[in-house]
Amino acid sequence: MRLKFLLLLLITHFAFSQKASIEGKVADAAGYLPGVSILLKNSSRGTATDLNGAFRFENLATGKSTIVITYIGYAIKEVELELKEGKNDLNTITLTELDQTLQEVVVKAAMAPSQMKAMSIKRNALAIMEVIAADAIGKLPDRNAAEAVQRMQGVSVARYHGEADQATVRGTPFSWTSTLFNGTRMPSASVYGNRNSILDAVPSEMIQYVQLSKAITPDMEGDAIGGSINFVMRTAPENRTFSISGAGGYNQRSENGTYNASLVYGDRFFKNKLGVIVASSIWDRNWATDELAIAYNTQLTGNQRNSINSVNAKRYFGKRRTYGVNAGLEYNFNSSNKIYARTLLDKFDDIRPVYESYYEFNANRYRFSYRYSQYETSIKGFEIGGNHQVSSKLKIDWKASDYIMKFAINTPPNFKNNGLPIAQFNQSLVGKFGNLSSDGRKYLSFDSPNGVGDDPLNIQPALTNATDILDPNKLLLQQLIVYELDQQEHDKVGQLDFTINANDKLTFKAGGKYRTKERFGEATPNVYLPALALRVPNAPPFVKLSELATEQYPLGNNFFPEIGKPFDNLISTPISKQQLFDFFTNDFFTKNGITEVAQATNPTTKHEGTENVAAGYAMAIFDATPKLKLIGGFRDEYTNLTMKGKSVDIKNKTVKDVVTENKYNAFLPMFHLKYAITPKSNIRAAFTKTFVRANFTDLNVSESVDLSKAIPTITKGNPALKPTFSNNFDLMGEYFFDNIGLISGGVFHKEISNVIFSDIANESIDGINYLVTQPKNLKNSSLTGFEIGITRRFNKLPGFLSGFGVEVNYSFVNSSVEVPRLIDGKIVIEKSGLPNQSKNMGNAILFYEKNGLSLRLASNFRGKSVETINQQLGPEFYVWSDDNLTLDFSGSYTISKKIRTFVELNNLTNSYVGLYMGNNKNRITSREWYSIRGQAGFKVDIF
Repeated sequence: MRLKFLLLLLITHFAFSQKASIEGKVADAAGYLPGVSILLKNSSRGTATDLNGAFRFENLATGKSTIVITYIGYAIKEVELELKEGKNDLNTITLTELDQTLQEVVVKAAMAPSQMKAMSIKRNALAIMEVIAADAIGKLPDRNAAEAVQRMQGVSVARYHGEADQATVRGTPFSWTSTLFNGTRMPSASVYGNRNSILDAVPSEMIQYVQLSKAITPDMEGDAIGGSINFVMRTAPENRTFSISGAGGYNQRSENGTYNASLVYGDRFFKNKLGVIVASSIWDRNWATDELAIAYNTQLTGNQRNSINSVNAKRYFGKRRTYGVNAGLEYNFNSSNKIYARTLLDKFDDIRPVYESYYEFNANRYRFSYRYSQYETSIKGFEIGGNHQVSSKLKIDWKASDYIMKFAINTPPNFKNNGLPIAQFNQSLVGKFGNLSSDGRKYLSFDSPNGVGDDPLNIQPALTNATDILDPNKLLLQQLIVYELDQQEHDKVGQLDFTINANDKLTFKAGGKYRTKERFGEATPNVYLPALALRVPNAPPFVKLSELATEQYPLGNNFFPEIGKPFDNLISTPISKQQLFDFFTNDFFTKNGITEVAQATNPTTKHEGTENVAAGYAMAIFDATPKLKLIGGFRDEYTNLTMKGKSVDIKNKTVKDVVTENKYNAFLPMFHLKYAITPKSNIRAAFTKTFVRANFTDLNVSESVDLSKAIPTITKGNPALKPTFSNNFDLMGEYFFDNIGLISGGVFHKEISNVIFSDIANESIDGINYLVTQPKNLKNSSLTGFEIGITRRFNKLPGFLSGFGVEVNYSFVNSSVEVPRLIDGKIVIEKSGLPNQSKNMGNAILFYEKNGLSLRLASNFRGKSVETINQQLGPEFYVWSDDNLTLDFSGSYTISKKIRTFVELNNLTNSYVGLYMGNNKNRITSREWYSIRGQAGFKVDIF
């Protein structure tokens, strides 16, 4: 009771102690400016404008005072004041450019204003942070949130059939990066089963700013070992805004068109007290991908593990649509009290016909499969909140949010199980596949015992019987599969924050957040076999592909053109979409003796979970000297997770309900130092402790079986997994040029415990060999790296050359993790890099801006990284992602202050995304090509 009484007295003192305060906004001719430095002359007091250009000083003495305003690219401005007790409102202060040359850059260039905003926010941030603004995103050929953040220093992305969908910081595993919307971690319904949100569902037009925190402060979510990416959604502008854009384009591989359009409207009413914003967008495009997938006989022994089990030449040929609406309201009762509400509705539809043709060397047959599916990913929800300056010393902020993310497949129609439908046809050979090694198996030439084999990009059947060509009259329907895929997460979050200005040098922040998450996941394979395949007497014959409704193979004359079309002999006339749907009817099942074959593990493929997280933090910001700022504190997060699922004994075919609980606490101390060597340069140092929770699918006791692959697989969870913790050390420096430029660099180190990795092992069940995948904890790992970046304009050069500039950043990251492996009855520790972690990452952008013309050539590089650790077989059987370098182009021309035209081109070099096994990049497991896509359009600012 005594403690509560003292706390009440303290808050009351802060709430009602009144001195002078200053508030105002800073703008230029184009609008309000974020990140402007505001200093109180002859003191150590300083602040910066927020994302809406507003600033506030509290707890000031009355009398004469002067504030000094500095902003990158603008002349320093001093404002003299006569402070009175209470609030002193300066309204809007307008800045002017440094000189005529820079003024031309700011007014006429497309990127300069955005770069100024981003650099100014970065310079004044407490955390080690990178920033990109909406108008910069709009000048690059990036159509979703993941594509947008790939340009930031230290960020790399994963590409899913040609489009970025996940982002990670400093090369760490994707699930180690926290994805937030407006400061709150978003739910995830990833098909991968991890916690980081899939970002291809978020149109880039919805975003106002992206803030990338590489070393977080205690008031940020703590589950962020790699970093924290905060997408700040659009908010109500100070002045009326109404803009529209439209574009049309073309995809080279699909040979079809694309289009996108967006609208942004914002205004203020009731004497500027009520602000509204609405942003909407749609991006509709056709797409296509060719993928070569090679499976090896890793279940065998010796060198035969490198022999080829199957080759799959696969074509995706579909349509995607991304659309969203972001709306916001805010009401300013006065300069000290504001409430707001935001809502978000984003949807990503991925319609995906897939044509798969196999050489199955072990089985001595062809396989052809066709699937048609509509993947649907959606994010929707709302948040409400308020900001209240109770007194000159006390500020209270609150927010409540409710967001749900869903991923599901909703095809085919007219069947009891909606999901992903697959029809598989087999054709046995009369003769055999040829060009085999001395042991009778198919190899790549460099793996063959006697050198007899194939090139990885030109694996041929070498038929011993000329009649064994892929033939619709010989392709027989072998099985039908429907995968029921459904992932959902529903988050309800409430938070309360207090900011206390103790004196002119010391500020306290404290607060709490409570999240309740409801999780549901399902991945159920429903398998149906013809009666003849089950050896039922007097069963109907197998259905031939030639007897069914078919359609033309999409663009069969342009199949794998990058490597000389080596798989044209695997092109087969596919069944039609309607025929696929017609398979899954009672009439077809009855007529052809199709029977469901229930998998023993099917009951385990669903899981439910409830995760409650209670978090609290306390921190202090201390201006030790006019140049030195210290930030210290802690965050504490308590997690209570309950998972419900089913466990199965495959051999005895018994099923039981299982409920598991996982409770743990994460205490996270953090300390930051920021030293301003000069007004243009900072040195930052930080120690932070962060963590990541295990993925729900990893914690689940359930198992799923995939029989559609050449080697059947079992995927199971591990409820005993521990969270991963990291002690992080950062040292960074930054220098800001007057002409809107920056050079920055630094080093970082992470000491990590309980890394979670995906282990692969072979297991024989009822005489069938399975590849079993299960997550496990490793004990120790570390990560060390450095990064450097520069943005430089050459506007001092004469004439035409003055429009050039560059943005270059590079990150090197080296990680080490200990992998225990059982060899000859002994545990041997082997070293590996962290899964998904790339050593080398970088961006290079060459731009030109002058007289309304803006041109940008942007490249993004992500180096190789280990994706799957095979604890049983060792490093020779790890799966790696290959180096990936993309080159994109964007150009625009400002016709007038209100009209701009633009053109965007992606993947100019037609870079592939690939995976390989072991230490030889030619031992390909997957390689995909997407070709070039592009569009041209316009943007009109009506207001």
